[in-house]
Order: sequence, then structure tokens, then C-alpha cells
Amino acid sequence: MKRLTFTALAVAFIAVVMAAKSPYQSVLQHSRIRGRKEGPNICAMQKIPGTNKKYFTNCKQWYHRKICGKPTVISYECCPGYERVVGEKGCPAALPLVNIYNTLGVVGATTTKMYSERAKLQEELEGPGSFTFFAPSNEAWSALPTEILDALVSNVNIELLNALHYHMVNKRLTSEDLKHGSTFGSMYQDFDVHIQHYPNGIVTVNCARLVKTDQHATNGIVHVVDRVITAVTNNVNTFLETEDDLQSLQTAIAAAGLTSMLENEGSYTIFAPTNEAFKKIPQDMLDRILGDPVALKDLLNYHILKSLHCSESIVAGTPLETLQGTVLEVGCDGDKMTLNGKAIVTEKDILGTNGVVHYIDEVLIPDSAKNLKELAEGIPQISKATKLFLDAGLSTHLTGSETVTLIAPQNEAFKGSLSMTPELRKVMRNHILKEKFSSKGLYHGQELETLGENKLRVFVYRNNLCIENACIAAHDKNGRFATLFTVDKVLAPPMGNVMDVLKADSRFSTLVGNIQKAGLTELLNKKGAYTIFAPTNDAFRAMPPADLNKITRDPRELAKFLKYHIGEEFLVSGAVTSHTRVKTLSGDKLELGMWNSTMYINRVPVVDADMMATNGVVHAVGSIIKPLPPKIVSDQADGSSTRRTSAVWAGSQVVKNEELFQKVLSSRSSKTISKVQ
Repeated sequence: MKRLTFTALAVAFIAVVMAAKSPYQSVLQHSRIRGRKEGPNICAMQKIPGTNKKYFTNCKQWYHRKICGKPTVISYECCPGYERVVGEKGCPAALPLVNIYNTLGVVGATTTKMYSERAKLQEELEGPGSFTFFAPSNEAWSALPTEILDALVSNVNIELLNALHYHMVNKRLTSEDLKHGSTFGSMYQDFDVHIQHYPNGIVTVNCARLVKTDQHATNGIVHVVDRVITAVTNNVNTFLETEDDLQSLQTAIAAAGLTSMLENEGSYTIFAPTNEAFKKIPQDMLDRILGDPVALKDLLNYHILKSLHCSESIVAGTPLETLQGTVLEVGCDGDKMTLNGKAIVTEKDILGTNGVVHYIDEVLIPDSAKNLKELAEGIPQISKATKLFLDAGLSTHLTGSETVTLIAPQNEAFKGSLSMTPELRKVMRNHILKEKFSSKGLYHGQELETLGENKLRVFVYRNNLCIENACIAAHDKNGRFATLFTVDKVLAPPMGNVMDVLKADSRFSTLVGNIQKAGLTELLNKKGAYTIFAPTNDAFRAMPPADLNKITRDPRELAKFLKYHIGEEFLVSGAVTSHTRVKTLSGDKLELGMWNSTMYINRVPVVDADMMATNGVVHAVGSIIKPLPPKIVSDQADGSSTRRTSAVWAGSQVVKNEELFQKVLSSRSSKTISKVQ
């Protein structure tokens, strides 16, 4: 018996959980919970001060306390279907059920009630039936243009009656019945009314928001809406073809072969650039896109969302997918609709049978319709590199139809003079790859060929993807024919093995001599993947003479000392995180970290990073690297706690290394460019 009872309860519980509420009902329930402290049947509303706009709220809106970027105030009102009783808390009484005509007065739609009487609709609204009335609020009638309202009220027996009948459906429809994308034949020539029921709980009919929902009557139900709706008879393509302000868009749609799509069934949102918007595009760019069917189709599809979004559905920035495959950030600022943060929507909510049109005063150009030059010019962080590519005479590669990849260092990567020289021209050619790549398709050890006939290696690390010494600093920009990578450094292709790199730099003459003395030259000339933490001459001079003599007089001790400065793997600075460890040729492990963009090895700062070689990478250090003091771990006898103590880096050593680091850093102001040249 107990088992049966438990089973029955479990089934009942699952049934309750599975009975999914509509988005509107979920938001209404949240508002009820927020308002229950004020009494029974109280709903919390968020109101935008200075407007008549009120919203039931979900959790996100409640905690942000903003609608369309504007602060809100909280009011507590009777939930739909309830009213206050004098002397009692909350809204304990259910509204009395009366016919639809009288319900209009109860819910505050008094203007609609007045016009219903004038249009001889009162008898129908009081009589038998089961109707749904989407009743415009008083403010909705006031917002109608004067000429439209005059046309309606001057012919109440036909025009006004037809307009009101278009707001009616000959069946009872609660908010639960108003499914997203559904249509219902109205009582005006059976023309459809179009319902959208959004995940944030907002419900619209012909893009008018339901502001008071589920007001029950004896012969139906009333939903108060925030505007007077008009009949929808044409698809969006027919509308676009009849608008003089959209002639440029019409021409582009026809050229791209999108006409039939916009004539067929669907549920689209079209952000329609006006003729003036097209005139803002540089003529050469516009001509290029209009002459390229692929780029043109991408551009137009970037203006079309896969779903229908009325302006009233947007209460905060939301990424929405376009037919082009990327997303637009559709948001709002007060009563203005925004795209990608810009208030460029000039006219909203022109509804068709298969979508909605919003006018915009700027053409949105997706990356996929741009050439490399246009992509680069849209990124302020690489303006220096963009100028250098053009100064180097590489504009044909940036504006043509070559399938290449541009590797653009950020502005901070360039130091000193940026005047063009033959060497710098060669450097910039090595920042253009001969093929179009995606960073997601790169793999460790891959070789990429540049226009400068160099081969660049790819290094994949847990936290970074690097090409030689430069690591990807931003998402790819995928243009019409080419791709753009933004990187954090100027590329430095390898100019020899690690011994060649050390011999070419006078700062390492002492180190080179010691390597030769220790018999490690052959090792470092061989193919491999070494990371050399290379002490400068100053680092050796700073050693106590006795310690230096002890190490250098015995080749085996010297070899062991040097191997402690050589890692067994290839680590550029971009691979280092706060707790990176690397095994050395001596068998010990070094602790690496990053602080203020400087790499440290056992807390010794690197003074010049990422000198690339064919078999490794060299990082210059201004001090000899020593083992860190061991960490001490001790367990108390009773096992109640464990104490772990780490040795602290001596303050005098911190100061010494930091002073040395700053001294060397100040002398490097123009080294980045000169080094790669």
C-alpha cells in the first residue's frame, strides 16, 4: 500500500513538473512571487519612469532593474482577474464576470468601449458568443496619427467597425492559446492576426504588445494591447517593392536572387537599409559588392534574422542569428531599437504575412563581404600594421581576390620608428600567408608559408595558439576571400639554430664560451625543441668570483649548470601561465610565471623574450637561475590539520632583479622592430 502511494505521488510530481507553463505564465508567476509580501494576488511590475510602459518581470530583469537600458521603479498591482477590497490587504476579490462590452470599462479600455458603441458593436459585445477582443488601450488610440483616426471616426459604420472587428477573433483565446508564430482569422473578412509569444514572456499581436492579458468575460476574453493594429495582407517582398525609400534595397535583393525567398512562407525580420543608407558606403566598395553575387548575398542575409522579432519583444541586448550565419546584437535604448549597440532603426514594425520590416539608416556590412583592407581598417588596434602593409606596397594582396591570411600585430607590438625600409618591407611580407587559414584548423607543428618565402611554425598550447613568437590575440576575421589574424607581437621567423642566435648577440658571448667549454655545442646545433634561458654577460659578471670559478673549472659541473638553464620543450612566452613548470636537461624543474606581461623563471625576470631558432627559442635573463628553496610540508600528529609553508623570495633579491629588469627594459624601447629587421 505504501509503495502504491509513493508511486502515485511520484507520478503526480512528474506530471506537475512536465506541465510546462508558457513564457508569459512563467513571468507572471515570478511577478506573483515578488509581490506576495504585499498581499494575495499582488503582482510586482517594473515601470519605466516618464512612460506608461509596465512589465511583469523575470529574474534577470528583476535583478538588473532595467528595461531597455532605463532604470525602472517597482509597483505592486492586482494580478489579472483580481481587484482590491477596501480595508483588506492585497487583491483578495476576483473581478466579477461581465460581458466583453462592460469588461472593456473594467480593464481601462474606455476609448475602445466608446468607439464600440459608436460603431454599433455594443450589442454584439454584450450578446452570446465566445470572442477574443484585442482591445487597444486609451493611449493606443491617442497615438494614432490624426488623419487615420479622423478617417475611422468619420465613417463609423464601415471603417471603424471593420477596424474593431479586425481586433476580434470568434473564439476564446487565453495567453496559453497564443502560441508563438500562430495566426487566427479575425472577424474582419477572416484576415489573420499574427501572434508572437517570446521566451521573455512578452506576447504580441501584429507587433502590438499585450499589456493586460487574460481579462475574462462571460462571453469571451479581453487582452488589452498597446497600439491599434491594422490588417496584414502582403508578404514582405511586396511591401519592399512598393516603398520608394527602399529602391536600392529592392535592386540588391533582385540581383542576389532573394526575391522568391521573401515571397514564400516564413517568419523573417528584415532590417531594411534606406536609399540614403546605401549612399553612405564608399562607391568603390559598393560597386565591388554589387558586382560580386556571393558578397552581395552575404550582405543582404546579414540584414535578415531567422525569426520574427517585433520591437516590443526586445527589452535588453540579445544576440540573434541571421541568415548569413552570424549574429546581430539586437537591443534597445529607451524607445529606440539598436543594432550592435547603435540606434540606427528609424521606423519599426511594418508587418507582412511572412515577416516584419524595420527601417535602418546604415548598411550593415558583414566581414564575409569585405576584403582584407576593409577588415583591417575596421580594427583600430591594428592601425599601425595596416599602414605598414600599405606602405610596403602590399595593397594588391589586401584588396584583391587572393586566398591569403593576413597576420596583423597589435599596435603595442611596434616600437620606435615605423618608417619603411627594405628590411621592414621584408618583415611585412612575412606577415602574409599564401593560403587562407582558420585558427581553429591550425595544428601543432604545422608549417605556414609566407609571401616572403619563409616557413612559420604553429605552436598549440593549453592557453594559447601561437605562430612562431606571436600568439593569436583576437577571434579570426573571415573576409570574402581572405582571413585576418590579430597577434600580440611582430613575427620573428627563425634565423638559425639556438647556437646561431646566441653567437649573433654580443650579450651572450660569455654563455657561448661556456657552452663550448662544457661540450654542449653539438647538442644545441642538432635538431630539437629547446628553450634556452640564456644568462647575459652581466648575469655572469654578477656571480661571486668563487662560485663562477668553481663552476667553470670543471666541464662536468659547467655542463650541469648550463643544462639547468635549458628546457626540454619549446616554450614561447605566450605559452606561460601563472603556474607553468618545465623540465630541464639536468632533470630538474623550473617554475615559470607571468607578471605585468613579464615572464619569470624561478622568479628571475626575462629581459628579452622569444628569440626564435629552428630548434628552439632563447629567452635572455639578467641573473643566473637558481633553485627555489624547497617547500616544507608537515602534518601534525593528531591529523587535525595540515600546514604547508612556501619559502618567500628574499626581499633584497626581488629589489635587485626588479632594478635590473627595469634597467634592461628601458634600453629596449626600439629593439622589437630592429630585431626582426
